[in-house]
Amino acid sequence: MTSPREPLTAVTRPSASIGSILDWIAPDYPLAFVRDGEGIVGVGELLRLEFRGADRFTNAAAVWSELSRTAIVHDSVKRAGTGLVALGSFAFADSSAAVSVLIVPRLILGSRDGIHWVTSITVGEVGRLPTTTDDLATIPRPAHGAPVHISFAPGETSPKSFTSTVKAALREISQSHAAKIVIARDQVATLPAGTDLRVPIEALAGRYPDTFTFAVDGLIGSSPETLVRVDNGSVSARVLAGSAARGDDRISDGRAAATLASSPKDQQEHALALASVMDALQPLSNELVAASAPFALQLPNLWHLATDIEGQLTERSSALDLIEILHPTAAVAGTPTPAAIRIIDEFEGFDRGRYAGPVGWVDANGNGEWAVALRCAQVDGTRITAYAGAGIVAGSDAQRELAETELKFRPIIEAFG
Repeated sequence: MTSPREPLTAVTRPSASIGSILDWIAPDYPLAFVRDGEGIVGVGELLRLEFRGADRFTNAAAVWSELSRTAIVHDSVKRAGTGLVALGSFAFADSSAAVSVLIVPRLILGSRDGIHWVTSITVGEVGRLPTTTDDLATIPRPAHGAPVHISFAPGETSPKSFTSTVKAALREISQSHAAKIVIARDQVATLPAGTDLRVPIEALAGRYPDTFTFAVDGLIGSSPETLVRVDNGSVSARVLAGSAARGDDRISDGRAAATLASSPKDQQEHALALASVMDALQPLSNELVAASAPFALQLPNLWHLATDIEGQLTERSSALDLIEILHPTAAVAGTPTPAAIRIIDEFEGFDRGRYAGPVGWVDANGNGEWAVALRCAQVDGTRITAYAGAGIVAGSDAQRELAETELKFRPIIEAFG
């Protein structure tokens, strides 16, 4: 559905009967953005807005601004993520064949800080305000299907092709064409018809509670990286770059974290990624603060170097405005970004689709949470394509970078395995 001629009406009411919002995910068309049991889940598709090309963010922000301006909102909860909300996912590259989308669900279930709500969204004015009980009664909740067990195989980029591309990227770096280049690869598998997608989504959310588990238009994953969060004028982000495998026991695990924290290669990679985000946000924010040194973020399969950024916006900017400014960061493209993108286009050899693009939600007040679509896969019918990448800087080793991508594939492979 394109933009309707009539305004959208959103009605948000508090609810004490939601329970776990993961329980409300649809098995065949999941819409969700959750972390540690909080977030939003969408049910049904009321409105689908599609964007392509270099102007996809600008056009999305303009369309959403107009929809928000004309919307009729009855909101007794009044928090970020209540009222009119869209979930979205954007292609990584300007030239990508993948469509970028904003999807307005018919119903939204939300939970944050112990407060739960239900939002009903319709086209046109409503004759009466629905109750929470009315909303929840309309949601079908079929029994869960059986877990799937599938095997992934190399996609358009084989392991050999990946290591060759890494070596080509290192040559570009040695010639000072770039300081960092992120190289990705893909794996593919076939899903049984009628696969219940709630099963892998719940597996990801359960195993990686500290990440954003998302499902938007077939893109499913659990990302540890916050691209940007806007909450009534405050802005925050989490930058990840530099990683190492977890150890087999407490001693080796501690050694792995310490080695990562002292690695010049990983520190350089992280510093470049952090600088790209700080430089992008600085003109729009005062009191922008980041720690002087990254911390080691512990995930079940990896250690990451991470830095949190916080500040206050100096002007009225929506989350969609900020993702346009921030994407792509050095963490998923490289430094300098234009040079890295040129090299990726020349050597990587496949369309990333929405992998490493922004995924998240935006509300009518411009609040939103957007992650970088990492540790993810795109489901198209019975075909599933998983993605992983590695940041290449001077001193990188092609075989070690290949091993790093194998670790980054693990969340998706285990969720669907």
